[in-house]
Amino acid sequence: MARDNFYTPESGRGTTRPLIEDDDFSAPHSRMDDELLELHPDEAHGANAEPESEPQFLRSTKRVPVRKSSVTRKTANRLRVMVIAAALVSVSCATGIGLYHYATTSWRFRIQSSDDIETSGLHNVTRSQVMDVLGADIGRNIFRVSLEDRQKQLEEIPWVESATLMRLLPAKLRINITERVPVAFVRIRSKVELIDANGVVMELPQHSQTKYSFPVLATSGDEPQSTLAARMKIFSAAMKDLDSGGSQYSKDISEVDLSDPDDAKITVEDPNGALIIHLGSGNYLDRYKIYVRHISEWRQQFNKLESVDLRFNGQVIVNADGRANPAAGVAPVAKTN
Repeated sequence: MARDNFYTPESGRGTTRPLIEDDDFSAPHSRMDDELLELHPDEAHGANAEPESEPQFLRSTKRVPVRKSSVTRKTANRLRVMVIAAALVSVSCATGIGLYHYATTSWRFRIQSSDDIETSGLHNVTRSQVMDVLGADIGRNIFRVSLEDRQKQLEEIPWVESATLMRLLPAKLRINITERVPVAFVRIRSKVELIDANGVVMELPQHSQTKYSFPVLATSGDEPQSTLAARMKIFSAAMKDLDSGGSQYSKDISEVDLSDPDDAKITVEDPNGALIIHLGSGNYLDRYKIYVRHISEWRQQFNKLESVDLRFNGQVIVNADGRANPAAGVAPVAKTN
């Protein structure tokens, strides 16, 4: 093999390298293999040798312990949410406590005078009656006034059916009163007062411009409110029946006695004097029409007519109340339904 001389700058001296002839490229593969065997006998031997049993990838025979966390990712997320929620609740509570302290202690929310207490719906209830309940709250913080307690106190006034209280910021109270509607007079011993449909007794208003025209409900004066309420249910049913169809017969009645719930006794006034009529416990209008149709002939038959009992179908018992010198009798009439 020929060698070629060449200059190497690093060493400053010439070296030689083998020259490869053209015949060398056309030499058979066996010649090249022989040269390779001569140049690298160990590598050629390793290429043809059988692979040893040594593994290709070296791994440690001892397992390295890995410490795992006791909290899973899902649990950690839940804990994170709980911590955030607790923080928000704490902030909200602290804010609420601060606002409550400010609202209940600040002078801005203090009722300064009676001008800060507004009222509406007063007709028979006077403002002085309202101020008797709320006057003690002047100078008090508006949020320290119990609206529920004041409502109950106002509704204890006989004329007050319901009361509504409202706070108006910064320091006002508004009270709306709904008054009771009287439907009859009530005689309690020697005193005449008003009564509503629920049996609540009310004093006659002193300075009212309203003029009332009602029948008088007779009582002994010792009845509890529950008894009066039951009687007023009968009273309302009787008056409604007598006024049905536009008849307006209730205007003829001056007094109603409901001491016997099975017998509504009414007193009517006509030119010949007062007359007691027993209407029973129903069919008030039909029975009263019997009186209207036959009163003239009854007065002709009986010298002194003081009472008429219409509770029995087909007959009328006259002067059955046992008054002085009654002329008792029975007058036949047409049957009623």
